[in-house]
Amino acid sequence: MLKPTVAAAAAAVVVVVLQAEGFKEQGNAFYSQKDYSEAFNYYTRAIDASPRTASYYGNRAATLMMLRRFREALEDSQQAVRLDDCFMKGHLREGKCHLLLGNAMAASRSFQKVLELEPANREAQQENKTAETLLEFERMADFGFEKRDFRKVVFCMDRALAVASACHRFKILKAECLALLGRYPEAQSVASDILRMDSTNADALYVRGLCLYYEDCIDKAVQFFVQALRMAPDHEKARLACRNAKALKAKKDEGNQAFKNNNYDAAYQLYTEALTIDPNNIKTNAKLYCNRATAGAKLKKLNEAIDDCTNAIKLDDTYIKAYLRRAQCYMNTEQYEEAVRDYEKVYQTEKTSDHKHLLKTAQLELKKSKRKDYYKVLGIGKNATEDEIKKAYRKRALMHHPGSHPDRHSAATPEVQKEEEKKFKEVGEAFTVLSDPKKKVRYDNGHDLDDDGCCDGRDFDANNIFRAFFGGHGGGYSFDSSPGVFFFSSFDILNLIETRYY
Repeated sequence: MLKPTVAAAAAAVVVVVLQAEGFKEQGNAFYSQKDYSEAFNYYTRAIDASPRTASYYGNRAATLMMLRRFREALEDSQQAVRLDDCFMKGHLREGKCHLLLGNAMAASRSFQKVLELEPANREAQQENKTAETLLEFERMADFGFEKRDFRKVVFCMDRALAVASACHRFKILKAECLALLGRYPEAQSVASDILRMDSTNADALYVRGLCLYYEDCIDKAVQFFVQALRMAPDHEKARLACRNAKALKAKKDEGNQAFKNNNYDAAYQLYTEALTIDPNNIKTNAKLYCNRATAGAKLKKLNEAIDDCTNAIKLDDTYIKAYLRRAQCYMNTEQYEEAVRDYEKVYQTEKTSDHKHLLKTAQLELKKSKRKDYYKVLGIGKNATEDEIKKAYRKRALMHHPGSHPDRHSAATPEVQKEEEKKFKEVGEAFTVLSDPKKKVRYDNGHDLDDDGCCDGRDFDANNIFRAFFGGHGGGYSFDSSPGVFFFSSFDILNLIETRYY
């Protein structure tokens, strides 16, 4: 017969066990009703009543998994198998938690333990294959990152996260690669999700900073890099990014200040130095190329400015300012077709009145460029005065008229004579238009002059103009039998050149 104290203790143990079992049964009832929060509470009470019972930890681990609290579930599963190494469900749940958290090797060890206890356990067999697949995706992602094949890394991480949905490491790697691919909103979203669960996660802080840095929000980016380094002083990526961000901002600001001070050579050099700091920062580098193009244009380096704008557009094909800058450089170098193309792109994107005016101006210049350039024919600028136009005509007409150099023209081949005749006629056309104020205005504005009956062969005769122009001179002219052809004496030519017209 037991002593009273022993019997009382035994009875107390029985009461506790029954009480713990009662809590477990209540937990099971709530679990079956999918009320996992209440199930968790009752399993916790069961554990408090009987902390050495492995199955209670196993049940609470299952509940925590349903609540997506996988790290806590892993701790309960590990405690369960510590109390009972033969607790198959405990090993299975431990493996699943490892898998969900992205630790494929640890998961595989847990599933192997299950298969030692139950070699035919199909669930463990399948989960073990899943762990092997996860390991392969990790290897592929590591190789892809090393080769800077960020799309491949994102692909692998998407497949890995379909298995390891709670793995922050995989999410961070995906987010970093999204940022490096320029998919900033997606990267920001992933990093923000992690920070909502863990505001001190240095990797997530680094990715948030990286997105801001690549979006040219450098000041804000530095704040996140500094915060990441505060959480993890040895975070090398955050340290490098912070250093680059500060250096890039400083150099860009120096260049901007030099430009404002009209020191275009210094600005050009500073922008050049800034472009060497971080080739991966696409948006900032696009702006730097455009800034350097602006400085280059001021320095009359128009071809270099066009190249810089092209580089800016390659980095960011939505960069309107680069299109506008390049179009202006094309206009300044008389590459009107290219200018029209850029202004059309701008106007399609932003239909403003200013952009429409720029496009119309370029189209007009393109139209004008396809006509004969009468200013070039006479060898004068577009702002030439009336006297300068007349003087230029006298010079060019004498240069190409067949009677002005009889020795030279008579000895020339028929092809040369024909070319000289053509040039003589063009000089007459140019003078006809540019010496008439109304026609000159229409010509300068890009209007067609054929409607005026000018230069269309109906009433234009270069020789008539020539006679009218030189007919007042007292020297004698010698005409041959060919229509419109006549010669000056050498005395006449010298007199025209030296005394009257030059």
